Amino acid sequence: MTREEQCNLVLAFARILYVNGQGTEQTLAAARHLASAFGLRVNISLRWGELQLQSEEDSRPLWQVTANPVGVDMNRVASAMRAIDDVAARRLAPDAALKALDTISRLPPSPTWLFSLAAGSGAVAMAVIFGVEHLLDAAMIFVSATAGACVRRGLGRLSANALVQPFCASLLAGILAAGAFRYQLISSLRIVALSPCVILIPGSHVLNGLADLVNGRVHLGAARLIHAGLIIAAITTGLLLGLVLLGVSLPLDEATRAVPLWQDIIASAVAVAAFSILFSMPPNLMPWPVIVGTLAHALRWAAIAMGFSVAAGTLVASLAIGLILMPIAVRRRMPFAAIGFVSVVSMIPGAYLFTMASGLVQIAEGQETLELISATMASGTTAMIIILAISLGLILSKLIMDYLDERRPQTDDGRDSKR
Repeated sequence: MTREEQCNLVLAFARILYVNGQGTEQTLAAARHLASAFGLRVNISLRWGELQLQSEEDSRPLWQVTANPVGVDMNRVASAMRAIDDVAARRLAPDAALKALDTISRLPPSPTWLFSLAAGSGAVAMAVIFGVEHLLDAAMIFVSATAGACVRRGLGRLSANALVQPFCASLLAGILAAGAFRYQLISSLRIVALSPCVILIPGSHVLNGLADLVNGRVHLGAARLIHAGLIIAAITTGLLLGLVLLGVSLPLDEATRAVPLWQDIIASAVAVAAFSILFSMPPNLMPWPVIVGTLAHALRWAAIAMGFSVAAGTLVASLAIGLILMPIAVRRRMPFAAIGFVSVVSMIPGAYLFTMASGLVQIAEGQETLELISATMASGTTAMIIILAISLGLILSKLIMDYLDERRPQTDDGRDSKR
């Protein structure tokens, strides 16, 4: 291959990692590893919407491509990382790598029927964690989330806009929940309305954005967080609009039952498995996040039972998840933000976020009671603290593992000698 073709191949591999959920530092490290295998000395820069490769021997950019990091496909990331390792180890010729890259880019996501089933099962599992009591409520949640997943897949074929799909899915969830509540088919409007929307939260984008900020990539980190915030805003708007269309308001304070430990563990395992399918995780790697996420959720449950606050229990569980899964993500060539979010998904405070938004809407309508304002502020504060606890636990564990990895002896090709 010519020098320009080699640079083009490096940039193409970096792009497929970047747009499918791999973290910025891991994407850059993999691209540099491939470039060094070709004997290239290059600088690669990542921005929102663009990747650029520049040779150290030439001030002129050799190549640049458009790339928006809005997707999460762990199967493509894992396959691309393995292909990079094979090229660097001379097990895969550069010409064959081009064909492999084309094959990887065409890897299909989870089939629609499985995607929809996972969405419905994940939403019901989250409802169990929230304290759902009646079978009919769970059935309505399953129908709503499954239908929303079908809508998302259908819209995905028509538009590449990242906001349309979550907006329409949450709008459908709000309409179905409000209709069922008005006809007295369900007992808990709050759980039935929120559970299908929680599975839409873009947690991996939040984690990647915070990791970029921690590593000093302010512009990219801010862009990722703004993108995640827009998706959350679209979900919230769709949900509240669906409720308002039928004249129903989301209750801010609704009594729920305490969930026994055995139900909590089973539900968290189902939720983790469901999100693994939603993110197209290879089946042979799925047991790791399921086991770790389940144990960590049990650890959180135990910490809260011992008197820890929800945020403190979440921080402990997230730190445990990160310390266990980070080495696995590195070895298995998986995007840590995605696999980490999959494992902590049962702790995501989506219900608090949507409750806060509903409270703000009611306040804007003139219902400025002290109880409403207090409940709205409490929901928002709790959500922010839990999100920070999850992010701090995962990112702190990642920084610890990165520090330890840098201190390990390296082989000549730049890889860890112990791997």
